Amino acid sequence: MIRIPKVEASLRGVFLVIVCVAVATTTALAQYRINGRVLSSNNRGLPGASIQVLNSNLATATDEQGNFVLQQVPSGNHIIRVSALGHATENHTLLVDGDLTIDIQLGSIENRLDEAVVTAQKMESDPHDIPASLSVVGSKAVEQQYMWNIMDVTAVVPNLNMANPGDGRNVASLRGITTTSYNQAVATYVDGVNQFGLDTYIPYLQDVERIEVLRGPQGTLYGRNAMGGVINIVTKQPTNQATGFVEVNLGSHGQQRYLAGLRAPVVKDKLFFGASLLYNGLDGFYKNDFDGSDYDRQQAVSGNYYLKYLLNAQWAMTLNFKHVSNRNDGAFALSMDMDETFSHPFHVSQDAKTTMVDESRNASLSINHFGNTVSFSSQTAYQANYRFYRSPIDGDFSILDMVSIVNDYGKDWNNVKVFTQEFKLSSAPSKNSRMNWTAGMFLFHQNAPTKQGTHFGAQAEMMGAPVNTTSILTNSATNQGAAVFGQLGYRFDNGLELQAGLRYDYEHAALDARGEFQPDGGDLVVLQPDTSASADFYALSPSFSVKYAFHDRSQIYGSYTRGFRAGGISQLSSDPSEAALRAFDPEYSDNVEVGTKNRLFNRQLEVNLAAFYTRVHNAQVPTLVLPDAITVTQNTGRMESMGLEVEATARVVRNLSLWGNAAFTHARYLDLNTAGEDGNVQLKGNRPVFTPDWTGFLGAQYDLPIGTSQQLQLGVYGKFIGQQYFTVENTLGQKSYSLLNAHIGYSLHGYELILWGQNLADKRYADYAYDFGFAAVHLGRPVTYGLTLRKRFGS
Repeated sequence: MIRIPKVEASLRGVFLVIVCVAVATTTALAQYRINGRVLSSNNRGLPGASIQVLNSNLATATDEQGNFVLQQVPSGNHIIRVSALGHATENHTLLVDGDLTIDIQLGSIENRLDEAVVTAQKMESDPHDIPASLSVVGSKAVEQQYMWNIMDVTAVVPNLNMANPGDGRNVASLRGITTTSYNQAVATYVDGVNQFGLDTYIPYLQDVERIEVLRGPQGTLYGRNAMGGVINIVTKQPTNQATGFVEVNLGSHGQQRYLAGLRAPVVKDKLFFGASLLYNGLDGFYKNDFDGSDYDRQQAVSGNYYLKYLLNAQWAMTLNFKHVSNRNDGAFALSMDMDETFSHPFHVSQDAKTTMVDESRNASLSINHFGNTVSFSSQTAYQANYRFYRSPIDGDFSILDMVSIVNDYGKDWNNVKVFTQEFKLSSAPSKNSRMNWTAGMFLFHQNAPTKQGTHFGAQAEMMGAPVNTTSILTNSATNQGAAVFGQLGYRFDNGLELQAGLRYDYEHAALDARGEFQPDGGDLVVLQPDTSASADFYALSPSFSVKYAFHDRSQIYGSYTRGFRAGGISQLSSDPSEAALRAFDPEYSDNVEVGTKNRLFNRQLEVNLAAFYTRVHNAQVPTLVLPDAITVTQNTGRMESMGLEVEATARVVRNLSLWGNAAFTHARYLDLNTAGEDGNVQLKGNRPVFTPDWTGFLGAQYDLPIGTSQQLQLGVYGKFIGQQYFTVENTLGQKSYSLLNAHIGYSLHGYELILWGQNLADKRYADYAYDFGFAAVHLGRPVTYGLTLRKRFGS
C-alpha cells in the first residue's frame, strides 16, 4: 500500500481540531422552544403532520389537534420543513431569537406544488436558493414514471443521457461531457457516498427519497470526476414514524420486480432501523440465433439497511450497508452491423455463452454534529466489487471461434476495493451573520487488481492472431489521494449574494503490469516481466457565483465553475511482450453559466432557465486496441459545449400536474488527433460521443380523489432524444427519437393497483454502440407493459 505520511499526519491533526471545536461549540449559544400548530387551508388542525428543522436532528409530528413542540432549537435562521398527507410540502424560513408560538398553514396538494429540499451544496437547502442548474426528481416521480435504474432518468433531466451495453455500467453524458472510461465524467453519489468508479457503481433505484442532478462542473465541493456534473441519489431513512410497503411488479419479457421496505423506531427519539430489499428478474429481450436460447436473462438481489442513533439533539450516527448480487446471462447483448441490428432486432449470434457474476458491497458510517456555531460531519465509506465471467465470454460477438475473454482467475483478481473518508466543517445558522462557509478534507484509497486473458480460437488466423492460445495481461493498480476544499458565501441586505470556493486535489497512481502467454494445453510463458509506473497528479478547482433575489419568488444568477476527470496510467499495447505504460493527465472543464429561477402564481408554477458555455482541456480519448480489447487512454483534444435549458413544473388545474423541459447542446471538438490506418487523423469539428444535440421531456399526472380513501391516477410521459454519435469519428450514430410511457391506477385504503407501459410505440433505437473494427450495437428496450400491486403501511 502506498502511503502519504504528511497527509496522514495532517488528517490526524485536522480530526482532533474538528472534534475539539465541535465539543466546544455544543453549548455556545442559547436554545429555545417553538410551540406551533399546522393548519389546513380551512384552518383545521392537521394531525400527523411532519415538522423537521433542516440541518439538525430536530423533528416531530403534530398531535390530533395539529399541535407540535420543538425544543432545544438554537438561535439563528432556520428552514422548517412541513409536510402532511394530502397537502403540499412547504419550506419556511424562521428567525429564532427566543421562545416562539407559530401557526403554519399548508395548501392542498390539489392546487399547489411541493417544495423540495436538496443536499447539493453538502447541506440541506431549498433548491430554489442555490445559484446553479439543479434538477430534483422526487420519490413520487420515481414511482410514477417507473424509474428502476438510474439510466431511466435520461431526458427527465435536461441534457442528461445514459446507457450501457447490457452489463449495468452506465455511460453518462451531461451537457456534452461524457463518461468514456472507468474515470467517470459525471460523478454519482448514493446517500453521500461517491460511487467511485464503474466497477463499484450501484445503478438500481429502490426506496428513493429523491434524485438531485447538478449540471455543470462541481469540482469545488465534489472533486474528482465531477467535470460534467453530479447525480446525487438519496434513499429514505428511518424516523419516529413506523412505515413500510410491499410491492409486486409483473411484466412482459418475464419481468419480475419484488420490493419491500420497513422503517421504524427501535427506541423512540434515539435508535431507528430501516431496510429495503429488492429482487429484479428478466427473461431477456434478446435471442441468440447460435442455439435459439434467451440471451440476456438477468437476476439481481439488492438491499439497503440503516441503523441510526441520536445521542442527543446535536449528535447523530448513521450506519448504512448496501449490497447487490447480479447474475447476467448476456452482459454484452451486441449485434454486429447497424443495418442488421434494425432489420433483425433483438437477435445476436454468439458462440461463447456465459454468466456474468457481479457482487457489490457498500458500507458507510456517518457522524454528524449540529453545533450552535459550527457543524461537523464525518463520512467513512468502504466499497467493493467482484465481477467475473463463469466461462469465457464472446469477444468477437459472432458465431466464429475467434476471440473470447477470460477473467475468472479467483478472488485475488478483478476484485476492486475503495476506501473514502471525508471530514467537513460548516457554519451553523446564525441570526446576525451574513456569512456562511464550508471547509473540509477528503481522502481515498483504491486497489484494483485485474487479470484478463484473451483466448484466440481455431478461426483467429482470419485476424492474424496465433490460434489456440491465450495472452494474459495482469495489472495491479493502486490509486490514492487527498483533497482540501472550502466555500464562502456572503449575503447583502439588498438581495445580493456572493459565493466563492476553492479545492486542491492530489492523487498518486501506480500500476504494475505483467504479460504472459499460454498455448492450449501448454505451459505458461512470461513474455514481459513486471513493469511498473507511477505518477502524481494535481488539480485546482475554483468556483464563483453571484445571485440577486428580486424577492423570495424570483432570482437571477451567474457562475463560473471548474471540474476535472482524474488522470491515470494506461497500457500502450495489447501485446503481452510489450507491456509499456504511460501516464495520462487530468482532463479539465471550465464552465460559465447564467440563469434564472422563478416561483409564480402562488407556487402553482415553477420556471427555471439557464445558458452555459463549457471549454474542455486535455480531453481524455480512449482508443480500443484489438484484438485483446485493451483500452489506451491519451490526452489528445480540446472541446467546447454551449447550450440552453428550460424547465417548468405546473399545477394548472386541480389534481393535474405538468412537467416539462427542453435543452439544446452544441458540442464540438476544437482539436482532436486520433490514430488512423494512415497515421494521425484530425477530427476537429466532430461531436463528442453519447451527446444528443437536444433532449426534451413532457409529462402529465392526473390524480382524482374519490371520497376520502380512494383515488384514480393517470400518467402520460414523453421523452425526446436528439441525434447522437457513438464514435469520435462520428461514423456510428442514432437519429433523433421519442419514447411514450403511461400508467393508469386505482388506490384504496393504502392498496394500489397500476397498469403500466413503457415505449408504447415500440420505437427501435440504438442506445449504445462501439466500433470494434465493426459496429457492435445494443438496442434500447422494446415495448414493455405490466401490472403493479403495492401496499403501504403507516403513511
